[in-house]
Amino acid sequence: MCPPYLEDKMTHTRSCNRRRMMQGGLLLAACGLLSSCASLIGPRKVEIPLHKLQAGLERRFPVNHRLMQIFDIRLSRPMLALQPELDRVALALDASVAPPFARDTWSGSVAFSGRLYVDPGRPAVMMAEPRVDRIAIGANPETERQLARVASTLIDTVVRDTPVYSFDPDDLRYAGVQYIPTRIETTRSGLLVTLEPAK
Repeated sequence: MCPPYLEDKMTHTRSCNRRRMMQGGLLLAACGLLSSCASLIGPRKVEIPLHKLQAGLERRFPVNHRLMQIFDIRLSRPMLALQPELDRVALALDASVAPPFARDTWSGSVAFSGRLYVDPGRPAVMMAEPRVDRIAIGANPETERQLARVASTLIDTVVRDTPVYSFDPDDLRYAGVQYIPTRIETTRSGLLVTLEPAK
């Protein structure tokens, strides 16, 4: 039989060991919980349907520009179309051109296409590599050829200044976590945007 002071010491040691094991178990459980939370707040994919993109563009038009310090051009009524096989989008706009020293304006349309990318700083979906596909404004053929040659400058300006879609701050918060858009894919029905937690 052990003396009482040895029994107290052994009981105290067992109690300390049990406490350490419980703390270790709690620490392991907490680590497991944190790692499962981290997987919940990882990258997300959000689809933006075509009708939402179209509505966003319509709010940004009409726009007025002066081309070559000569022609006053008004662009309106944007119509967006997706080209997923090329990973591009096409945009058609009504165009009216007021030539110098003339009372009448020329009216028609301009169509161009481009590749979409995400600008996390804005945060917005923007267009890059715009290419004029068609311009028809009802002027004489020579004037239309001249306008077609310089239309790319106009389209570059429109594309640089006009987001195709701007994210609402609420779109970028989920479960208390702030996200930023990082990648975009063109699909048949809209855009698939990858959102990642902000660092």
